[in-house]
Amino acid sequence: MKQTETGASELIPLLPDVDSLECQSSRGASVSGAVFNICTTMVGAGIMSIPASVKVLGIIPGFVVIFMIAFLVEVTVEFLLRYTQSGKATTYAGLMAESFGSFGSLSVQICVMVTNLGCLIIYLIIIGDVLCGIQTGGTLHLGLLQEWFGIQWWNSRAYVILFVVLFVVLPLVLLPHMNSLRHTSAISILLAVLFIAISSAMAIYALWKGKTQKLRLLPDFANQVSIFDLFTTVPVLVTGFGFHVNIHPIRGELGRPSDMSSAVRISLAVCIAIYFSIGFFGYLLFGDSIMADMLVNFDQNSDSAVGQKPVLARDTPRFAILTCALLAVTYIFAIAIPNIWYFFQFLGSTTVVSLSFIFPGAIVLRDVHGISTRKDKIMAILVIILAIVTSMIAITTNLWSS
Repeated sequence: MKQTETGASELIPLLPDVDSLECQSSRGASVSGAVFNICTTMVGAGIMSIPASVKVLGIIPGFVVIFMIAFLVEVTVEFLLRYTQSGKATTYAGLMAESFGSFGSLSVQICVMVTNLGCLIIYLIIIGDVLCGIQTGGTLHLGLLQEWFGIQWWNSRAYVILFVVLFVVLPLVLLPHMNSLRHTSAISILLAVLFIAISSAMAIYALWKGKTQKLRLLPDFANQVSIFDLFTTVPVLVTGFGFHVNIHPIRGELGRPSDMSSAVRISLAVCIAIYFSIGFFGYLLFGDSIMADMLVNFDQNSDSAVGQKPVLARDTPRFAILTCALLAVTYIFAIAIPNIWYFFQFLGSTTVVSLSFIFPGAIVLRDVHGISTRKDKIMAILVIILAIVTSMIAITTNLWSS
């Protein structure tokens, strides 16, 4: 919200429209830069649970499901890009507002907030797993701090995560501008790629030594897996491929917004290769002992804007209070439910599936700009039905098994 010289207030979008961007500068981000940004969004905490998903699905169905989700993501991204080109929206929430009014915009914002909160909880759980270990099924997997210093009160999960929240996460989340996080973002994607490289190298070395685990090409219906268990892996993979919220910011930075489709396809191809590689090599390395958080297997015990309020970034007290409150909530959840599988299931079955499939399909069916073809509407219906049915089965299966 910005006050004009006449005293009236006008809404200023967070991102300028594409036309103004092209007029202001003939130079923009390259396709390769867009690919890097998209891949950074997708390659995150999700890679830690890909091997566990492959264990449930088997190698062949695992690759098929990864490819199918990537294909559906490409379809829904194209829906969003076409309607962005035809309308005036410069954000995902604005695009939903064009089709469904304030209710649509609010739905997107709520889903984004819940998803980001859940992802932060997942990261804290992973940090706790690595540093403090976890006990599952009567087996204690020691963390780095226990292996180095023994089991002490100060290296328990509650104290270590609290230290990380106060002295690592809090200074980062108090930064009001995303650009300030560019260096830490680069480090995070570098570490993710390094993790994939190390895991793959270890699996190849174990294969050469004849110490790899026996792989299943198909689900083990005879012993461990039911047909409904297969659906519980879909939310994990959907969460990994979900980057729809970042489509508009990345597109707005491109010198030619029309290049966004190419950048998306390249990024999806790269991430398919990354996800299948980590799923295959992780499962090859640890077999059926693979954990929901693959990092646990590396321990020594392992066998192998509303109203007249100012902009939040400029309202330091309100920004700090909200940030600290949200961080406190994430800390409590990370301690109370120390298993990333539950959060992947929750996010992938609710907010992420809405952002990735249900909302884009609904925009096409609403067709406020009159550009949807019959093929588009059929595909949108199929995407929505698949998303809803899969999510309902996954949620029901998890509740029944618990």
